[in-house]
Amino acid sequence: MFEPETVLVERVAAGGTVSHVADGRAVFLRHAIPGERVRVEITEEHARFLRGDAIEVLEASPYRVNAPCPYAHADGCGGCDLQHVAPSYQPEWKAALIADQLRRVAHFEYDVTVHAVEESAQGSRSRLRFAVDQTGHLALRKSRSNELQPIAGCWIGDSEFTEGLAATWDGAVEVELRALGGEPAFAVVTFDDGAQVTSDLDGLIDDEPRRSSVLVGKNRFRISANSFWQAHRRAPEVLTEAVMRVAKVRPRDRVIDLYAGVGLFSVPLGVAVGPEGEVLAVEESDVACADARRNVADLPQVKVVEQKVTPRRIAELVPADSIVVLDPPRAGAGIAVMEALVASMPRRIVYVSCDAATFARDVAVLRAKGYELVDLQGFDLFPMTEHVEIVAALDRTL
Repeated sequence: MFEPETVLVERVAAGGTVSHVADGRAVFLRHAIPGERVRVEITEEHARFLRGDAIEVLEASPYRVNAPCPYAHADGCGGCDLQHVAPSYQPEWKAALIADQLRRVAHFEYDVTVHAVEESAQGSRSRLRFAVDQTGHLALRKSRSNELQPIAGCWIGDSEFTEGLAATWDGAVEVELRALGGEPAFAVVTFDDGAQVTSDLDGLIDDEPRRSSVLVGKNRFRISANSFWQAHRRAPEVLTEAVMRVAKVRPRDRVIDLYAGVGLFSVPLGVAVGPEGEVLAVEESDVACADARRNVADLPQVKVVEQKVTPRRIAELVPADSIVVLDPPRAGAGIAVMEALVASMPRRIVYVSCDAATFARDVAVLRAKGYELVDLQGFDLFPMTEHVEIVAALDRTL
């Protein structure tokens, strides 16, 4: 058992910040800021490193603020890990994290910029997933734990979620609250027997499952309750604009949209290539594919392919000199998929990522095989957390 120890916080790192304790091991800290001197309580011990919480700030950073959420503290909610950091500094924090991952994982330097997208993060989350505690109330998990923190209100969640947080959800194991596209908020409820329904925020079950309808630019999307949609209310607009800017799609182009979801990028890409071009939207989820087919119904040049993204499918679907857009889950596309992508020789690859480490791993494969990173922008679409959205473009040079 470790006694609290005083350390100087060195730099941003995945999971918070990093410092070193007296025995030389690195300690990854939550609730600290680089440059601070803090007292540390160790929460996890491993052979080569430790994890801990800053439980007392002895010398504070000028960027430290009082957390606006009462659950953002050591042994509290594990969701928002940067509530103690001034919002004006959070994009710089995330830029440093991306640059650090590129340096350590992909072994190159890049000057990263992360853009803020809203003046205030309060109420910016349009989708939040909760566990249900033994009393039937909604809860979030503590950091790196299955222990539940009951939540009476979520500072970062849409204001409509208040009603759902006040309700009881007996028999449910998980409740996702959704307030997409300006429509009334609703719940996606999963019960302990695996059944799933939609309901209003006081738990009254719908006769038919709900779909959301969201306008992004000039395009309207229908999203089923089981389909993925970005959690930040401005993310669809911001990411679409960024992807279209760097993709540089021309009429008659062939574009492959991997991990296409409900077609957020496929629709504007289809408009850009025109009736003589082609967009293949590749998505594994049957529910998302059904949504995508509805969303591209007026664009015959967009074809939806229900397939898992694998190296074999890459070889079959990606022609040389095409443009590839990929937005994989947090685990990234993976080395085998990236190597297959390189072998297909698209002229430009647009990579959308929500995880700096897996992004750096995948980009390292592309750079080693003759692709050059020509554009990278970060967007602070997960405010009050270390997470960040990245949109990057890589061109073939060989």
